[in-house]
Amino acid sequence: MAARIRARLTDWTFVVPLVAILMLVAGWGRDLPGVVVAVVAALLAGAVLAAVHHAEVVAHRVGEPFGSLVLAVAVTVIEVALIVTLMISGGDKTQALARDTVFAAVMITCNGILGLSLLIGALRRRVAVFNPEGTGGALATVATLATLSLVVPTFTTSRPGPEFSPAQLTFAAVASLALYGLFVLVQTGRHRDYFLPVEGRYADADGDDHADPPSTGAALASLALLIVALVAVVGNAKLVSPTIEAGVSAANLPPAFVGVVIALLVLLPETLAASRAARRDRVQISLNLALGSAMASIGLTIPAIALASIWLDGPLLLGLGGTQLTLLALTAVTGVLTVVPGRATVLQGGVHLVLLAAFVFLAASP
Repeated sequence: MAARIRARLTDWTFVVPLVAILMLVAGWGRDLPGVVVAVVAALLAGAVLAAVHHAEVVAHRVGEPFGSLVLAVAVTVIEVALIVTLMISGGDKTQALARDTVFAAVMITCNGILGLSLLIGALRRRVAVFNPEGTGGALATVATLATLSLVVPTFTTSRPGPEFSPAQLTFAAVASLALYGLFVLVQTGRHRDYFLPVEGRYADADGDDHADPPSTGAALASLALLIVALVAVVGNAKLVSPTIEAGVSAANLPPAFVGVVIALLVLLPETLAASRAARRDRVQISLNLALGSAMASIGLTIPAIALASIWLDGPLLLGLGGTQLTLLALTAVTGVLTVVPGRATVLQGGVHLVLLAAFVFLAASP
């Protein structure tokens, strides 16, 4: 027993998140030299890998679809906390931060993670198979949340510019929470089978489904370390953001591109977890992670900033511009055509990845 505890305490998945947290505490609020930034970046990568490991341990213990919710909600809660903190302390330059971050999260999850998962699944078995009922319901919820929160403000007339009035923002916040809560109830309750991997066609490649689940103590320890790792990911991403900002400025890229880079870093745990699930022929789990993350990002961020707007000065810009609206509409239409058959080839995966590439390119060259 003592040997097992010592082995666990010296395991890299235990050590790296704690060291990353210590580095976060030591470096917070300071200008870091280049060597330290490199160390922080290495710890950030290690924390991402540790987060994926602990999320899979927890998911194996609680089972699906609850396991898919763990990583998506944990990442989003910390991401929301970071957004609100930056908006409160950032002044006028953060008026569009919530919009840019949420839109980036939607594009990365609905095109990047989803497209990569389908591509990996189709390359392994020629056709990636999933449940269209559950995936279609998740996509419809994401599209509705994105439209209410990011599209409608562009066309409302109560305020000049792409922003909500207080009453409109309150409605959007309540609607977002209600829709997200309803989806979670459906996913984990009445229609839970719609979000489970399609059975009967392929056996699990790695045999994980046949392994004994971890003990309750091990799962709780992994849950705690998952939270620590995610805090380290988001916090250390914030530490390296000045270096990223300097690089973006030196490359003559728009300031909003910094948000895209940070969103890519923050969503790395979900990307890796979804990729690993797809490699095990569990494409449905990958899609749960992708669409669940997009949904949680909107459903939790909008209510949080609605509450934070009480203390924020200046307008809160939520409405998307013309280019962003076009990309969002194309993502929604393509997503529907991908999901409806319940089967996808490498073509669908490639289309979504090209949409992500277009988003990143146009963010860098608007």
